[in-house]
Amino acid sequence: MKKILITVIFIQLFLVSCSKDEDAYIPRPLTLELPSNFPDIVYNLENNPLTQEGFELGKALFYEGKLSANDAIPCAFCHEQAFAFTHHGHTLSHGVNGGIGFRNSTPIQNMAFQKEFMWDGAASHLDFQPIIPLTSELEMGETLSNVVEKLKKDAYYQKQFAKAFDDGEVNSANMLKALSQFMVMMVSSNSKYDKYVRNEDNVTLSQIELDGLNTFRQKCASCHATDLFTDQSYRNNGLPINPKLNDKGRFVIFENPNDLYKFKVPSLRNVENTFPYMHDGRFATLEAVLDFYNSGVVDNGNVDASLLRPDNTYGITLNAYEKESIIAFLKILTDNEFLNDERFAEY
Repeated sequence: MKKILITVIFIQLFLVSCSKDEDAYIPRPLTLELPSNFPDIVYNLENNPLTQEGFELGKALFYEGKLSANDAIPCAFCHEQAFAFTHHGHTLSHGVNGGIGFRNSTPIQNMAFQKEFMWDGAASHLDFQPIIPLTSELEMGETLSNVVEKLKKDAYYQKQFAKAFDDGEVNSANMLKALSQFMVMMVSSNSKYDKYVRNEDNVTLSQIELDGLNTFRQKCASCHATDLFTDQSYRNNGLPINPKLNDKGRFVIFENPNDLYKFKVPSLRNVENTFPYMHDGRFATLEAVLDFYNSGVVDNGNVDASLLRPDNTYGITLNAYEKESIIAFLKILTDNEFLNDERFAEY
């Protein structure tokens, strides 16, 4: 496989006290392999170089219940690996004390390539993204200061922070950087589709998969662009308003009327495994999603222009075979190597 190898050459020297002796510890640099069919990463590795110790600390924190108010809800509670790190089977995220959030949990994959995070883009940097669920009363219900105090009292984390960072400090900045190192390494790029476009392993597509790819390129790729399968824009796709939530999307960030009911275009990688779909998890199947685009889009006054048909109705016209073939194509975006990668597993 042709890959761009980014080797993070970074040597930290810091002293760990051992009675009267002092031993130097050198963190081990990690190599991030970037697929040749992907765009450049957005995350600045110079500000947070990848090391094995930083990655391992981030992984431990990702599965650590102490990050929540009741010490029982880790990040992984809403982000399960087998389902591309989504909250499988739940329309909305769940949290402490039986709390239920307002939106469907988004996948955690290829985060280093993204500019903004969350359905509404509330986080503009990967290092800051975990603060939102961590401090949400409906999700993890904690504060950064409380979490840091709990970690400071834990001998394991005292040791791991000392290994991962040159200042050895157990603080919120290092905690967030460690979580980012874990997420930066979570690259999903080895689906059947990837191997096909990179001409690897003599992979070929069936006729229905090829037909689905062609239809997808004609009717879906303007939003689900590049091999990340998102243009990372925010769009109103004409969903009927959910009266129980009345989620106004990106509008809540800047209160710009043009952002009303706009949500970030999600990546379609591993989409077969990330159901239910949409920001509120209203659709249980891919079939239901395509039926919606074919005949369920409503005009709420701000629908994306790409969905306007020549007859001035909204939607994407799809016949039965086009729907079937698109789904066959979407299924070859499943990356089982990523979904079963032991590097990201809890045990």
